[in-house]
Amino acid sequence: MGRGVAVVTGASSGIGAATARRLVDEGYDVVAAARRADRLERLAAETGCRAHVLDVTSQASVDELADAVDACAVLVNNAGGAFGLAPIANASDDDWQRMYAVNVLGTLRVTRALLPKLVASGDGVVVTVTSTAGHGVYEGGAGYTAAKHAERALSETLRLELCGEPVRVVEIAPGLVATEEFSLVRFGGDKARADAVYAGVPGPLVADDIADCIAWAVTRPAHVNVDLMVVKPRAQAASYKVHRVPVSDGDA
Repeated sequence: MGRGVAVVTGASSGIGAATARRLVDEGYDVVAAARRADRLERLAAETGCRAHVLDVTSQASVDELADAVDACAVLVNNAGGAFGLAPIANASDDDWQRMYAVNVLGTLRVTRALLPKLVASGDGVVVTVTSTAGHGVYEGGAGYTAAKHAERALSETLRLELCGEPVRVVEIAPGLVATEEFSLVRFGGDKARADAVYAGVPGPLVADDIADCIAWAVTRPAHVNVDLMVVKPRAQAASYKVHRVPVSDGDA
């Protein structure tokens, strides 16, 4: 017997795709939702999940998702992103608005739309993937850290508001995770700058590490709520303190 329906946003790559795969393995009927239909279709063919095209910045798109799922036992709010690394003195309004639109308002829209189904499931779980950026700050990261702090506040407030309801609220806050797109998007496609984020780091986290944490949290008994899990590689002591080893020109 399956565990029920799990909706994963931002599922076309990275942590979202890894989480969709893992939750299928755990016995969930997974709805993988993201903007890129081609990637979702490949994921569906590979895993047996259901693909659903979703833009979390569009209320109409979110409403279509809610209408498309009859039930929901788990929601993984993973859609998000960082855009730019400019200091406040010359920050881009557009970058900040994009980060709030996806990370904060996107999480709000999807959670609000699926909350009745999560309550009706009798044991719903809302997982929000934030970041260590939601628990600290660093130079050049004000827009992203502000958005992730807001997303964290949303999750914590939701837990208070749902006290007594059959819904658990979980926050997973990853540190340095080497995925194929996060830093590349942040630096506008500049691969050299993106690669430099992970250069010399012995053992950065990978998407499967975070998927493992999410799967563990949602499969705990119904009375167990994992409020917060902060997950960093051993080499990372803080957002601004990362151990690195020398990298030769020939190393990837």
